[in-house]
Amino acid sequence: MEAFMKTFRVLVVGVGSIGERHLRCFKATGRVELAFCESVTERREAVAREYGIEETYATFDDALTASFDAAVVATPAHFHVAMATQLAEKGVHLLIEKPVSTSLDGVDALQRIVSEQGLTAVVGYVHRMHPMLQAMKKALDTGRFGKPVQLVGLSGQHFPKYRPAYHEVYYANRQVGGGAIQDAITHLLNAGEWLVGPIQSLVADANHQVLPKVTVEDTVHVLTRQGSAMGTYTLNQYQAPNEMSITVVCTEGTLKFERHNNRWGWMVEPDTPWHWVGGDVLARDVGFVDQAQGFLNAIEGNETVLCTLEEGIQTLRVNLACLKCMDDRDRMISI
Repeated sequence: MEAFMKTFRVLVVGVGSIGERHLRCFKATGRVELAFCESVTERREAVAREYGIEETYATFDDALTASFDAAVVATPAHFHVAMATQLAEKGVHLLIEKPVSTSLDGVDALQRIVSEQGLTAVVGYVHRMHPMLQAMKKALDTGRFGKPVQLVGLSGQHFPKYRPAYHEVYYANRQVGGGAIQDAITHLLNAGEWLVGPIQSLVADANHQVLPKVTVEDTVHVLTRQGSAMGTYTLNQYQAPNEMSITVVCTEGTLKFERHNNRWGWMVEPDTPWHWVGGDVLARDVGFVDQAQGFLNAIEGNETVLCTLEEGIQTLRVNLACLKCMDDRDRMISI
């Protein structure tokens, strides 16, 4: 006899491009009864038809009148904390899309309520779900390669190809979570913190270099101190190759993750071949389905790889420090 599987009632708040993906990927788990909230009538009706969702809400206040086990907060980032706090007060488990917010306002109260209610609250830094990055993290944690001393994170893609409406949505406005720091390199910074530890200080430079129809930064360079490790992170949103890699140099060897090649590898002796593990590039939804499964597993009390609310808030502090450096041309900032 098959074991009983709980069906979770899950609310998705906001079904723009990322909210729609969460809706689709939670549905793919086969473990949920879905509803969503979307204020734009045409969008609400279209998404409901596309995914066969009968329970929809035009306003967040209307959605709060119903009962849910969990919610995905996928609105523009400046709404995240207020909405997540209201949901937490009702005892709803939370998956908050990255970044947690555009400021630290209200995050302490949200953490307190989550703790008091005994809730699972995670942040949608989906790179952590990549099986090859997870494998590299496990190898690092064994200590077989020694102590991490340097991390180099590189990312670039042609943003207009992958997000053609970028200039018409939140991305064009830094106040609601737009720009390359809050929308893009934040993923790389969070992954680096997961691998070698929290960023304690940084200096950053960013600028708008190429992307048409926006003025927000599309190019970012960040130098960090992370315990014993020094980090370098760089990203642009206009190059032709769609690439992302993280190299961690340790005292006893070097490890490298290449998302675009779905592989990780290591080298211990100079001038020897890389030892690669991996294969075909994963479909884009795979990580989001795994994240949805992991979130539901965490609610049930099972250990899983996710970004905790506390870790997400740490990366928010890093985002804000990067923005401050960009605006003020400050020297190194302590987190």
